[in-house]
Amino acid sequence: MGIEVTVEGLTKSFGTQTVWQDVTLTLPPGEISVMLGPSGTGKTVFLKSVIGLLKPERGRVLVDGVDMVGGRERDVYEARKLFGLMFQDGALFGSMTLFDNIAFPLREHTRKKEGEIRRVVMERMDMVGLAGSEGKLPGEISGGMRKRAGLARALVLDPQIILCDEPDSGLDPVRTSYISQLLVDLNAQIDATMLIVTHNLDIAATVPDNMGMLFRRRLVAFGPRELLLTSDEPVVRQFLSGRRSGPIGMAEEKDEAALAREQLDDQPPPPRGPLARQLEPSPGLPPRQAVQRRRARVLGMWDELPPATREALRAGSVQSPAPAAQGEPA
Repeated sequence: MGIEVTVEGLTKSFGTQTVWQDVTLTLPPGEISVMLGPSGTGKTVFLKSVIGLLKPERGRVLVDGVDMVGGRERDVYEARKLFGLMFQDGALFGSMTLFDNIAFPLREHTRKKEGEIRRVVMERMDMVGLAGSEGKLPGEISGGMRKRAGLARALVLDPQIILCDEPDSGLDPVRTSYISQLLVDLNAQIDATMLIVTHNLDIAATVPDNMGMLFRRRLVAFGPRELLLTSDEPVVRQFLSGRRSGPIGMAEEKDEAALAREQLDDQPPPPRGPLARQLEPSPGLPPRQAVQRRRARVLGMWDELPPATREALRAGSVQSPAPAAQGEPA
Protein backbone atom coordinates (compact mmCIF):
# COMPACT_ATOMS: atom_id res chain seq x y z
CA MET A 1 0.00 0.00 0.00
CA GLY A 2 1.13 3.56 -0.66
CA ILE A 3 2.39 5.91 2.03
CA GLU A 4 0.46 8.81 3.56
CA VAL A 5 1.87 12.27 2.76
CA THR A 6 1.16 15.00 5.33
CA VAL A 7 1.61 18.65 4.34
CA GLU A 8 1.54 21.17 7.20
CA GLY A 9 1.55 24.95 6.81
CA LEU A 10 3.64 24.97 3.64
CA THR A 11 4.65 28.42 2.33
CA LYS A 12 6.79 29.02 -0.76
CA SER A 13 8.12 32.28 -2.22
CA PHE A 14 10.50 33.34 -4.96
CA GLY A 15 12.04 36.61 -3.85
CA THR A 16 9.22 38.94 -2.86
CA GLN A 17 6.57 36.90 -4.70
CA THR A 18 4.60 34.44 -2.58
CA VAL A 19 3.54 31.45 -4.66
CA TRP A 20 1.22 29.99 -2.00
CA GLN A 21 1.12 30.06 1.77
CA ASP A 22 -0.02 27.92 4.69
CA VAL A 23 -1.00 24.92 2.55
CA THR A 24 -2.16 22.05 4.77
CA LEU A 25 -3.53 18.73 3.52
CA THR A 26 -3.08 14.96 3.74
CA LEU A 27 -2.74 12.64 0.76
CA PRO A 28 -4.41 9.42 1.96
CA PRO A 29 -2.34 6.27 1.43
CA GLY A 30 -3.03 4.40 -1.79
CA GLU A 31 -5.60 6.91 -3.06
CA ILE A 32 -5.49 9.09 -6.18
CA SER A 33 -5.53 12.84 -5.54
CA VAL A 34 -5.64 15.69 -8.04
CA MET A 35 -4.45 19.27 -7.52
CA LEU A 36 -6.23 21.77 -9.77
CA GLY A 37 -5.66 25.45 -10.40
CA PRO A 38 -5.35 28.01 -13.17
CA SER A 39 -2.02 28.39 -14.94
CA GLY A 40 0.52 30.22 -12.79
CA THR A 41 -0.85 29.18 -9.40
CA GLY A 42 2.19 27.11 -8.44
CA LYS A 43 0.91 23.56 -8.95
CA THR A 44 4.24 22.28 -10.28
CA VAL A 45 6.08 24.16 -7.53
CA PHE A 46 3.89 22.33 -5.02
CA LEU A 47 4.75 18.98 -6.60
CA LYS A 48 8.48 19.70 -6.45
CA SER A 49 8.15 20.83 -2.83
CA VAL A 50 6.45 17.56 -1.86
CA ILE A 51 9.36 15.52 -3.19
CA GLY A 52 11.95 17.89 -1.72
CA LEU A 53 13.34 19.32 -4.97
CA LEU A 54 12.36 22.82 -3.83
CA LYS A 55 12.62 24.10 -0.25
CA PRO A 56 9.64 26.11 1.02
CA GLU A 57 10.30 28.85 3.57
CA ARG A 58 7.92 27.44 6.16
CA GLY A 59 6.04 24.23 6.91
CA ARG A 60 6.66 20.49 6.73
CA VAL A 61 6.06 17.61 4.33
CA LEU A 62 6.11 14.33 6.25
CA VAL A 63 6.79 11.13 4.31
CA ASP A 64 7.40 7.93 6.26
CA GLY A 65 8.63 9.96 9.23
CA VAL A 66 10.96 12.17 7.18
CA ASP A 67 10.43 15.92 6.79
CA MET A 68 11.12 16.61 3.12
CA VAL A 69 11.52 20.34 3.88
CA GLY A 70 13.67 20.48 6.99
CA GLY A 71 15.03 16.95 7.35
CA ARG A 72 18.66 15.89 7.02
CA GLU A 73 19.78 15.78 3.40
CA ARG A 74 20.68 12.10 3.69
CA ASP A 75 17.23 11.23 5.05
CA VAL A 76 15.49 13.29 2.36
CA TYR A 77 17.57 11.57 -0.34
CA GLU A 78 16.55 8.13 0.97
CA ALA A 79 12.88 9.13 1.28
CA ARG A 80 12.95 10.38 -2.30
CA LYS A 81 13.44 6.78 -3.41
CA LEU A 82 9.84 6.15 -2.32
CA PHE A 83 8.67 8.48 -5.10
CA GLY A 84 8.19 8.09 -8.81
CA LEU A 85 7.93 11.37 -10.74
CA MET A 86 6.33 11.76 -14.16
CA PHE A 87 7.35 15.08 -15.74
CA GLN A 88 5.20 17.11 -18.15
CA ASP A 89 7.33 16.36 -21.21
CA GLY A 90 8.46 12.89 -20.15
CA ALA A 91 12.02 14.28 -19.61
CA LEU A 92 13.50 11.52 -21.74
CA PHE A 93 17.10 11.48 -23.00
CA GLY A 94 16.83 12.05 -26.74
CA SER A 95 19.90 9.97 -27.62
CA MET A 96 18.75 6.92 -25.64
CA THR A 97 16.27 4.26 -26.70
CA LEU A 98 13.09 3.94 -24.67
CA PHE A 99 14.54 0.83 -23.04
CA ASP A 100 17.65 2.67 -21.87
CA ASN A 101 15.63 5.68 -20.73
CA ILE A 102 13.41 3.49 -18.59
CA ALA A 103 16.36 1.41 -17.33
CA PHE A 104 18.30 4.54 -16.30
CA PRO A 105 17.06 4.75 -12.65
CA LEU A 106 17.78 1.04 -12.12
CA ARG A 107 21.33 1.41 -13.41
CA GLU A 108 21.90 4.57 -11.38
CA HIS A 109 20.34 3.58 -8.05
CA THR A 110 20.49 -0.23 -7.81
CA ARG A 111 23.02 -3.00 -8.25
CA LYS A 112 20.71 -5.18 -10.31
CA LYS A 113 22.29 -7.22 -13.09
CA GLU A 114 21.32 -6.53 -16.67
CA GLY A 115 19.09 -9.59 -16.88
CA GLU A 116 17.03 -8.42 -13.91
CA ILE A 117 16.97 -4.85 -15.27
CA ARG A 118 15.62 -6.14 -18.58
CA ARG A 119 12.88 -8.10 -16.81
CA VAL A 120 11.75 -5.08 -14.77
CA VAL A 121 11.88 -2.67 -17.72
CA MET A 122 9.91 -4.97 -20.00
CA GLU A 123 7.29 -5.51 -17.29
CA ARG A 124 6.83 -1.77 -16.83
CA MET A 125 6.73 -1.13 -20.58
CA ASP A 126 4.05 -3.77 -20.93
CA MET A 127 2.15 -2.19 -18.02
CA VAL A 128 1.91 1.15 -19.86
CA GLY A 129 1.25 -0.34 -23.29
CA LEU A 130 4.72 0.13 -24.82
CA ALA A 131 5.72 -3.50 -25.38
CA GLY A 132 7.58 -3.76 -28.68
CA SER A 133 8.77 -0.14 -28.67
CA GLU A 134 11.88 -0.59 -26.56
CA GLY A 135 14.28 0.09 -29.43
CA LYS A 136 12.73 3.40 -30.50
CA LEU A 137 14.15 6.84 -29.75
CA PRO A 138 11.99 9.54 -28.11
CA GLY A 139 12.03 11.56 -31.33
CA GLU A 140 10.49 8.67 -33.24
CA ILE A 141 7.32 8.33 -31.14
CA SER A 142 4.24 10.40 -30.37
CA GLY A 143 3.77 12.69 -27.41
CA GLY A 144 1.40 10.22 -25.80
CA MET A 145 3.97 7.44 -26.07
CA ARG A 146 6.61 9.71 -24.52
CA LYS A 147 4.24 10.34 -21.62
CA ARG A 148 3.79 6.63 -21.11
CA ALA A 149 7.55 6.04 -21.33
CA GLY A 150 8.05 8.69 -18.65
CA LEU A 151 5.48 6.94 -16.51
CA ALA A 152 7.17 3.56 -17.02
CA ARG A 153 10.48 5.10 -15.91
CA ALA A 154 8.74 6.48 -12.80
CA LEU A 155 7.59 2.94 -11.96
CA VAL A 156 10.81 0.93 -12.26
CA LEU A 157 11.94 1.50 -8.66
CA ASP A 158 8.56 0.30 -7.31
CA PRO A 159 7.54 3.66 -5.83
CA GLN A 160 4.95 3.93 -3.08
CA ILE A 161 4.13 7.52 -4.07
CA ILE A 162 3.69 8.65 -7.70
CA LEU A 163 3.64 12.33 -8.68
CA CYS A 164 2.36 13.23 -12.15
CA ASP A 165 2.92 16.74 -13.50
CA GLU A 166 0.20 17.54 -16.05
CA PRO A 167 0.08 14.10 -17.71
CA ASP A 168 -2.40 15.49 -20.27
CA SER A 169 -0.32 18.44 -21.53
CA GLY A 170 0.09 18.37 -25.30
CA LEU A 171 -2.32 15.46 -25.74
CA ASP A 172 -5.59 15.39 -27.66
CA PRO A 173 -8.80 14.39 -25.84
CA VAL A 174 -8.61 10.76 -26.99
CA ARG A 175 -5.03 10.29 -25.73
CA THR A 176 -5.96 12.09 -22.53
CA SER A 177 -8.73 9.54 -21.94
CA TYR A 178 -6.21 6.73 -22.45
CA ILE A 179 -3.83 8.34 -19.92
CA SER A 180 -6.72 8.74 -17.45
CA GLN A 181 -7.58 5.05 -17.68
CA LEU A 182 -3.92 4.10 -17.44
CA LEU A 183 -3.51 6.02 -14.16
CA VAL A 184 -6.52 4.26 -12.64
CA ASP A 185 -5.27 0.88 -13.89
CA LEU A 186 -1.84 1.49 -12.37
CA ASN A 187 -3.39 2.34 -9.03
CA ALA A 188 -5.34 -0.92 -9.15
CA GLN A 189 -2.16 -2.88 -9.82
CA ILE A 190 0.32 -1.30 -7.39
CA ASP A 191 -1.88 0.52 -4.81
CA ALA A 192 0.46 3.53 -4.71
CA THR A 193 -0.44 6.96 -3.35
CA MET A 194 -0.84 9.22 -6.40
CA LEU A 195 -0.88 13.01 -6.78
CA ILE A 196 -1.73 14.41 -10.22
CA VAL A 197 -1.27 18.08 -11.01
CA THR A 198 -3.54 19.18 -13.86
CA HIS A 199 -6.02 21.72 -15.16
CA ASN A 200 -7.79 19.14 -17.30
CA LEU A 201 -11.45 18.91 -16.29
CA ASP A 202 -11.98 15.40 -17.70
CA ILE A 203 -9.16 14.00 -15.56
CA ALA A 204 -10.47 15.93 -12.55
CA ALA A 205 -14.00 14.61 -12.98
CA THR A 206 -13.23 10.93 -13.58
CA VAL A 207 -9.87 9.89 -12.12
CA PRO A 208 -9.30 10.99 -8.50
CA ASP A 209 -10.57 9.97 -5.11
CA ASN A 210 -9.69 13.43 -3.78
CA MET A 211 -9.36 16.91 -5.26
CA GLY A 212 -7.76 20.19 -4.22
CA MET A 213 -7.45 23.59 -5.81
CA LEU A 214 -4.85 26.35 -5.56
CA PHE A 215 -5.79 29.99 -6.24
CA ARG A 216 -4.67 33.43 -5.01
CA ARG A 217 -1.72 32.02 -3.11
CA ARG A 218 -3.80 29.65 -1.01
CA LEU A 219 -5.35 26.22 -0.99
CA VAL A 220 -9.04 26.88 -1.68
CA ALA A 221 -10.14 23.38 -0.65
CA PHE A 222 -9.02 19.76 -0.47
CA GLY A 223 -11.20 16.72 0.14
CA PRO A 224 -13.20 13.94 -1.50
CA ARG A 225 -13.76 14.60 -5.20
CA GLU A 226 -17.50 15.07 -4.60
CA LEU A 227 -16.76 17.97 -2.23
CA LEU A 228 -15.18 20.09 -4.97
CA LEU A 229 -17.41 18.88 -7.78
CA THR A 230 -20.48 20.10 -5.83
CA SER A 231 -18.80 23.19 -4.34
CA ASP A 232 -20.48 26.62 -4.42
CA GLU A 233 -17.13 28.39 -3.92
CA PRO A 234 -17.10 30.92 -6.83
CA VAL A 235 -13.57 30.17 -8.03
CA VAL A 236 -14.17 26.39 -7.93
CA ARG A 237 -17.48 26.71 -9.76
CA GLN A 238 -15.95 28.99 -12.40
CA PHE A 239 -12.96 26.72 -12.98
CA LEU A 240 -15.00 23.53 -13.25
CA SER A 241 -17.55 25.12 -15.59
CA GLY A 242 -14.96 26.91 -17.75
CA ARG A 243 -16.87 30.21 -17.57
CA ARG A 244 -15.27 33.62 -18.05
CA SER A 245 -17.34 35.12 -15.26
CA GLY A 246 -15.79 34.74 -11.81
CA PRO A 247 -12.62 35.50 -9.85
CA ILE A 248 -10.24 33.98 -12.42
CA GLY A 249 -9.07 36.29 -15.20
CA MET A 250 -6.46 36.25 -17.93
CA ALA A 251 -3.88 37.51 -15.40
CA GLU A 252 -4.89 34.82 -12.86
CA GLU A 253 -7.24 36.99 -10.79
CA LYS A 254 -9.55 39.91 -11.52
CA ASP A 255 -9.64 43.18 -9.63
CA GLU A 256 -12.61 44.20 -7.52
CA ALA A 257 -14.00 46.60 -10.14
CA ALA A 258 -14.13 43.86 -12.79
CA LEU A 259 -15.86 41.49 -10.39
CA ALA A 260 -18.41 44.17 -9.45
CA ARG A 261 -19.25 44.76 -13.12
CA GLU A 262 -19.76 41.04 -13.66
CA GLN A 263 -22.14 40.82 -10.72
CA LEU A 264 -24.32 43.47 -12.37
CA ASP A 265 -24.29 41.89 -15.82
CA ASP A 266 -23.85 38.17 -15.35
CA GLN A 267 -26.42 35.41 -15.40
CA PRO A 268 -26.32 32.74 -12.67
CA PRO A 269 -24.33 29.63 -13.53
CA PRO A 270 -26.32 26.79 -15.08
CA PRO A 271 -27.54 24.05 -12.74
CA ARG A 272 -25.22 21.10 -12.28
CA GLY A 273 -25.97 17.81 -13.92
CA PRO A 274 -25.14 14.46 -12.35
CA LEU A 275 -21.46 13.96 -11.62
CA ALA A 276 -19.41 11.83 -13.98
CA ARG A 277 -18.69 8.42 -12.52
CA GLN A 278 -15.17 7.67 -11.41
CA LEU A 279 -13.27 5.39 -13.78
CA GLU A 280 -12.93 1.76 -12.77
CA PRO A 281 -9.97 -0.51 -13.60
CA SER A 282 -9.99 -2.13 -17.02
CA PRO A 283 -11.50 -5.64 -17.30
CA GLY A 284 -9.15 -8.31 -16.02
CA LEU A 285 -7.46 -6.08 -13.44
CA PRO A 286 -8.08 -6.36 -9.70
CA PRO A 287 -10.42 -3.89 -7.99
CA ARG A 288 -8.74 -0.84 -6.48
CA GLN A 289 -7.97 -1.48 -2.80
CA ALA A 290 -8.24 2.26 -2.18
CA VAL A 291 -12.01 2.22 -2.79
CA GLN A 292 -12.94 0.55 0.49
CA ARG A 293 -10.38 2.53 2.47
CA ARG A 294 -11.73 5.76 1.02
CA ARG A 295 -15.31 4.73 1.76
CA ALA A 296 -14.48 4.15 5.43
CA ARG A 297 -12.64 7.47 5.60
CA VAL A 298 -15.49 9.41 3.98
CA LEU A 299 -18.05 7.84 6.29
CA GLY A 300 -15.92 9.00 9.20
CA MET A 301 -16.30 12.63 8.07
CA TRP A 302 -19.93 12.30 6.93
CA ASP A 303 -21.42 14.79 9.41
CA GLU A 304 -18.93 17.47 8.30
CA LEU A 305 -19.83 17.26 4.61
CA PRO A 306 -22.32 19.63 2.93
CA PRO A 307 -25.70 18.15 1.88
CA ALA A 308 -24.86 18.38 -1.84
CA THR A 309 -21.66 16.39 -1.26
CA ARG A 310 -23.49 13.72 0.71
CA GLU A 311 -26.09 13.44 -2.05
CA ALA A 312 -23.34 13.01 -4.66
CA LEU A 313 -21.70 10.34 -2.52
CA ARG A 314 -25.00 8.47 -2.21
CA ALA A 315 -25.43 8.62 -5.98
CA GLY A 316 -21.96 7.09 -6.24
CA SER A 317 -23.03 4.25 -3.91
CA VAL A 318 -21.43 5.54 -0.67
CA GLN A 319 -24.36 5.31 1.73
CA SER A 320 -24.65 7.41 4.88
CA PRO A 321 -23.82 5.77 8.21
CA ALA A 322 -26.84 5.11 10.43
CA PRO A 323 -29.23 7.34 8.43
CA ALA A 324 -32.03 7.03 10.96
CA ALA A 325 -29.88 8.60 13.67
CA GLN A 326 -29.16 11.57 11.43
CA GLY A 327 -32.75 12.09 10.37
CA GLU A 328 -31.84 11.70 6.73
CA PRO A 329 -33.12 9.28 4.12
CA ALA A 330 -30.71 6.56 3.14
